[in-house]
Amino acid sequence: MQLFKKIFIGFIILCFIHVAQAQDAAIMANDTVNESASISWVRQFPSVQKDNNKGVGEKIVEFVFGKKNSIELTRPVAVLTVDPRSYWVLDQENGVIFKFQDELGEITHLKNKKYRAFTSLVGICSLPNDKILFTDSYWNRIFIFSAGKKELKPFNDSLVFDRPTGIAYSALNKEIWVVETNAHRVSVLDENGRLIKKIGSRGTAPGEFNYPTSIWIDKTGKVFIVDAMNFRVQIFDKEGNFLSMFGKIGDATGYFARPKGIATDSYGHVYIADALFNAVQIFDQTGRFLYTFGTQGHGQGEFWMPAGIYIDEKDNIYVADSYNSRVQVFQLNRGSH
Repeated sequence: MQLFKKIFIGFIILCFIHVAQAQDAAIMANDTVNESASISWVRQFPSVQKDNNKGVGEKIVEFVFGKKNSIELTRPVAVLTVDPRSYWVLDQENGVIFKFQDELGEITHLKNKKYRAFTSLVGICSLPNDKILFTDSYWNRIFIFSAGKKELKPFNDSLVFDRPTGIAYSALNKEIWVVETNAHRVSVLDENGRLIKKIGSRGTAPGEFNYPTSIWIDKTGKVFIVDAMNFRVQIFDKEGNFLSMFGKIGDATGYFARPKGIATDSYGHVYIADALFNAVQIFDQTGRFLYTFGTQGHGQGEFWMPAGIYIDEKDNIYVADSYNSRVQVFQLNRGSH
């Protein structure tokens, strides 16, 4: 028994040493970010001033009678920006879509008699003419709505997906790419929702997947897919031909633990939000690790199981900080490259 206790204690000590080394590596990488990449925190929404702006009377009423029957952002999993003043956020906990306009958030009330509740919102993307697509893996459907009219309907109701998650629009090819996680593949649709082709099957070889999740398509039509349980990113050309892949499982900087959202900046760098690392890691397209930002916590620039990520044309970086119930915005300083 004494021998077992000594072995167990020794194992625990080794674990702590390993974690400390991994944390030191992350700190060193963050130092590199500050010197070369200048990724800086900009703001978050809901605003940190939201509760502080309440009057004393309002706070007392809430304490006595409870908060009003209003839904607040709880577990954001994906974010989309259409213009610098408007953000769309999928809240998986509440099953609603928030629209933030000039830092003020409101629920987008989507009307459809058949599909009243969305219990598993995952991915969102925009189409031309002020239209938005989003996936719900419970309904196994893609839904489309007009942001102006708030009209909701399934995007080709004859198509039933197998746990659709990530979704992206290719402006170059005028195609919609949707990840089917349970089917270990990607389906490609035209703008009317007609199926064009399917890419991939389950496996570990190039072009095969093991529970893929997120997807991003850049301006050149190049497609980046998080092959989650293969712990890698796969890159395809605009026609769906395999180009390259990078990544492997690990518990230190430069590896993947639970890769979630993916996006690229104007330099072609690949950003991966990793929920278990509570950080965003950045690579070049050959898979060379460049830098990272974020650590576990609740303050500015800290994360608690981040999920979705989106980067706009000005290299503003939006991260769905899921369990902190917020979206944080960062800026990549162009002058540092």
